[in-house]
Amino acid sequence: MTFQTQIRTQSDLENAWRTLMGPLGFGGHSVWLMALEPDGTTTPMIMEITESEEPIDEEMQASLAELLRLTTTELVPDGRVAFLRTRPGSDGLSAADREWARALYAACRLAGVRHEVLLVANDVMLEPLPLDDLPTGLPMAG
Repeated sequence: MTFQTQIRTQSDLENAWRTLMGPLGFGGHSVWLMALEPDGTTTPMIMEITESEEPIDEEMQASLAELLRLTTTELVPDGRVAFLRTRPGSDGLSAADREWARALYAACRLAGVRHEVLLVANDVMLEPLPLDDLPTGLPMAG
């Protein structure tokens, strides 16, 4: 499937993920990464990190930061990234979702990469989890 659209707003991003993921309902925990051109055009590069139930540690954050840096310097120069966390369940945003958000935003910061707001999807919802919704005073890598 070839998918291309421009991401200019939060609504555009939500619609893009809904189109790519299809109906809500997930059998496992994944984190999806989509690279965006500087003008917001989606690229063919979408990666899935499977078995993502537990948030990543600082060493894995550093590895992810390097991947993000390479993506936005070599594959999509001056681009930005968008993340989607998918998981089973019907509860709202969870502590694990917030830990993933903290780790993903920290990896972007380490890499110096611009990013969109993380979206979280489960069997019944697709919700944004912006950095300012994370509890204050909690450490982030870096």
